[in-house]
Amino acid sequence: MVDVAEKDDGIRRRDFINVATVAMAAVGGGLTAWPFISQMNPSADVLAASKIEVDLSPIKAGQAIKLMWQGKPVFIRHRTEKEIAEARNVNISDLRDPQTDADRVNTEHPAWLVVVGVCTHLGCIPTGTAQGETKGDFDGWFCPCHGSHYDTSGRIRRGPAPTNLEVPNYVFKSDKLIEIG
Repeated sequence: MVDVAEKDDGIRRRDFINVATVAMAAVGGGLTAWPFISQMNPSADVLAASKIEVDLSPIKAGQAIKLMWQGKPVFIRHRTEKEIAEARNVNISDLRDPQTDADRVNTEHPAWLVVVGVCTHLGCIPTGTAQGETKGDFDGWFCPCHGSHYDTSGRIRRGPAPTNLEVPNYVFKSDKLIEIG
């Protein structure tokens, strides 16, 4: 006959062995999976390209530049007082993608407009950043692929593009230095 004390002792040992086995399997699985999960993190060169700093001091009022960020063109425009006033005076109800100018710029630095330079219709790159390039009917940008016209706030005003030019995340580090990303 089996003693009750021995039976309880055997069950406890078996429970401990089961729990220990499951715990070791979980730890082993985690240690095995760690290198595979870790290799999915972005590499140092990708992290470096995720943010860029841009010195705004060489850009004069009325000028725009084009630079590359994350493989996409970014337009930075130093708007004149006239361009700012025109952008603010647009009737929002007339726009296909209604956004005020204040929604698209940093309110502390309204002279600076930063947009991703990819047409929202089919991904072409609009013109209007270099001297002599066509700026469209609203003095902003013109997409030569299908004729979309953007204003000085990067809003779609005419043509097939469904939405405004995208505004990336950016912050002013100082009055003449921004960080995009």
